[in-house]
Amino acid sequence: MSGSFSPSRRLALLSAPMALLIASVALAHPGHLPHTHGGSFFAGLTHPLTGLDHLLAMLAIGLWSCRQAPVLRRAMPLLIALGMIAGAGLAWAGVPLMGVEFGIASSVLLAGVLLATLVRLPSAVGGTLVFAFILLHGHAHGSELAPGASALLYAAGFLIASVAITLVGRTAGAWLSRHDSRWLRGIGAAIAAAGGALMLS
Repeated sequence: MSGSFSPSRRLALLSAPMALLIASVALAHPGHLPHTHGGSFFAGLTHPLTGLDHLLAMLAIGLWSCRQAPVLRRAMPLLIALGMIAGAGLAWAGVPLMGVEFGIASSVLLAGVLLATLVRLPSAVGGTLVFAFILLHGHAHGSELAPGASALLYAAGFLIASVAITLVGRTAGAWLSRHDSRWLRGIGAAIAAAGGALMLS
């Protein structure tokens, strides 16, 4: 008897950790407790990694981007960086955005749906959609900077972390796509469920 797993079993094993994340997503979302971050580079670097909503959105976008047109795939890190800094800049300028928390939760849900369906969008449409998603995340990051702290160091940290998560997702997505695209669909469904949990919480 072969020791290899069937594709469906591999998908189940891969999706299990995501299911555990879904169970804790409501408590992990940073918007549920008022807080601010210092202006250190380390604070900016770790914030995207500890905010589960941001982590899941960046990961889903990275995984999804691997199957998009080359121009959109190559532009994705730049779109992430521009969206984050534009959103943070609006927050630092005192420009409010309505429904940021709900919009962030929606972005996790929709990014998961895009991945689960493996839909390919025109580059202009996909790029605009990603930028809009990330603008909300950037605004939330900017709003959480402590008064008087260094925005430059904090921004450098969260930009590096956000782009890195997306690149890891894109690399992992390319590998999974070559082996069995059902893995991508399963991860996308789990991320969409997490987004739904965020919207209901």
